[in-house]
Amino acid sequence: MHVLNLGILAHVDAGKTSLTERLLHTVGVIDEIGSVDDGSTRTDSLALERQRGITIKSAVVSFEIGDVTVDLIDTPGHPDFIAEVERVLGVLDGAVLVISAVEGVQAQTRILMRTLRRLRIPTLIFVNKIDRRGADTDRVLRSVAERLTPAIVPMGLVDGLGTREARAVPYAGTGAGTAAMLDVLTAHDDELLASYVEDDTVPYRRLRAVLAEQTRRTRVHPVFFGSAMTGAGVDALISGIRELLPAAGGRADGPVSGTVFKVERGPAGEKIAYVRMFSGTVRTRDLLTFDDGSRDGADHDGLRRQGKVTAIDVFERGSARRQTSVTAGRIGTLRGLADVRIGDTIGVPDGQPGDVEKLTGPSGAVAPVARRHFSAPTLETVVVPGRPADKGALHTALTQLAEQDPLIDLRHDETRQEISVSLYGEVQKEVVQATLADEFGIDVGFRETTTICVERPVGSGQAVEFNGKDANPFLATVGLRVDPAPVGSGVEFRLEVELGGMPYAFFKAVEDTVKAALGQGLHGWQVTDCTVTMTHSGYSPRQSHAHQGFDKSMSSTGADFRGLTPLVLMDALRRAGTQVYEPMHRIRLEAPADTLGALLPVLAGLRAVPQTTETRGRSCVLEWAIPAARVHELEQRLPGLTRGEGELEAAFDHYAPAGRGSGACVPERPRTDHNPLNRKEYLLNTTRRV
Repeated sequence: MHVLNLGILAHVDAGKTSLTERLLHTVGVIDEIGSVDDGSTRTDSLALERQRGITIKSAVVSFEIGDVTVDLIDTPGHPDFIAEVERVLGVLDGAVLVISAVEGVQAQTRILMRTLRRLRIPTLIFVNKIDRRGADTDRVLRSVAERLTPAIVPMGLVDGLGTREARAVPYAGTGAGTAAMLDVLTAHDDELLASYVEDDTVPYRRLRAVLAEQTRRTRVHPVFFGSAMTGAGVDALISGIRELLPAAGGRADGPVSGTVFKVERGPAGEKIAYVRMFSGTVRTRDLLTFDDGSRDGADHDGLRRQGKVTAIDVFERGSARRQTSVTAGRIGTLRGLADVRIGDTIGVPDGQPGDVEKLTGPSGAVAPVARRHFSAPTLETVVVPGRPADKGALHTALTQLAEQDPLIDLRHDETRQEISVSLYGEVQKEVVQATLADEFGIDVGFRETTTICVERPVGSGQAVEFNGKDANPFLATVGLRVDPAPVGSGVEFRLEVELGGMPYAFFKAVEDTVKAALGQGLHGWQVTDCTVTMTHSGYSPRQSHAHQGFDKSMSSTGADFRGLTPLVLMDALRRAGTQVYEPMHRIRLEAPADTLGALLPVLAGLRAVPQTTETRGRSCVLEWAIPAARVHELEQRLPGLTRGEGELEAAFDHYAPAGRGSGACVPERPRTDHNPLNRKEYLLNTTRRV
């Protein structure tokens, strides 16, 4: 029995969840097809999902196609929940990308397809809603070839397009369909091309075998047509899933290795970890080690976290069923891992660099490389409880939500007693609000949404404070130099002092504090793309009096280095200087050409920067860069400016200097730490040795 972990992805309202229901019905898992409108679908289990008719959290169901067990993951379609999609991509063997035959390729479709191709995930395309009025499969195929990829192979044609009787007719192995398939396949297979030139024909069976091979290598993407509502074309899609997509790798007797892609809470508040096993077997009562592959993923002692598995569920025929083990290739849920987080590697970490490539070892195990596939959120807002008495409960509730979605990224301002959360968009804000009300009984409001900027050093700066000198109240010597680094390099910590010059724990305390303190730079924003070098170090060795114990007041501790480091770092950063950068989105706007005169001044007023403007017949296509803070306003104004015909794609592209231009102010973010920029205030808050 082979296993296939399959993702269903699409833009919002393409019919993705309806297709999942139809697949489950066709293979006999469910007797009645659920409705998104009625809130009766198998995968949309959250009350909010049923109310709004959209998928918010990924859901797993399982079914069998002959000798293949398919673990199917239904993912959100709305761009505000792209983080949920991101976590699923690393555990997939293949995907079905759903496109509406009416709306065609949308902005979210392009983002998903670019990512699927970059991650080399074998993907089938399913053009849904062929029974709907306005369906146009020829237009969709042209749009797919122009905007997604030209490497597509239509697997049939549609009869009765746009009517309730519409049906998908598979190609029979002759005619125009075979010729089109040959054109695409021979572009990637010289041997097939030579056979065709020599014999003037290729057996259809061989064509299907080559199609399967090239699909699994992500060189081509078969395109199926159908309707999730009527079931037309679904049988052909099921056959394609079984025949064209690769089975999961990994050996059940190999070393244990898996990835946690989802965490939720059970009825008793216990954590339930969804894990895709890439190698080995996990059994009940096994003691597992896990982390996210970074130093921050370990516990406070620098060790990998541990937990004992108390229960295992494996997905079979539409639901999760209690089992004693979960083996390589399968998806299961683990209970008992209290410290587990989304993105953790269970068992043996791969430890390999790279983006998202999957590495196959001698055992056939496929180890995922956990990397971020989409940009981080660029918006944030302050969450305000309806009742002041709910502040404590709100913090607990948001902490649990952050466990399920790490990109929420809580910021707690102790001075103002406020909590901020990061977001992708306004719909996500509504979902957070409804979730807090439904699941935790907390009514909340939100402040105005603001953008999340970053700071980068503009020069080099150095500072040092010596133990026992310069009014330094800490028993520590710390010297730091801050230098700019290439864009996208993040933060690197280096040593210019001897590692054996003092206990390693003190160096670790400095490094960890540097990375934490850079979360708030001179203007309050995260400082990135820099190198911090430790230039001086020193400590007071352990002191004791005769016949007495350890004298803490005369001996350095980790607290001394953690207390002094922010002061030295901010002093060095102040000498280096920083520039605030705001997030910029790349937009692609297609609208009627006669609306260009109305669009241009609005874009200029939103501080958009032109890149290309092209006229195509009666349409114009604009590719511009615009501050992330202005995208929502553009989305709201676009229908009125373009008579409802404008189509907008927006995605994070880069950071640009903020606060430039006449009268422009540099964005400032309120600090949530003890403010090491103000020495007196900082020392009053951190030490009594003043």
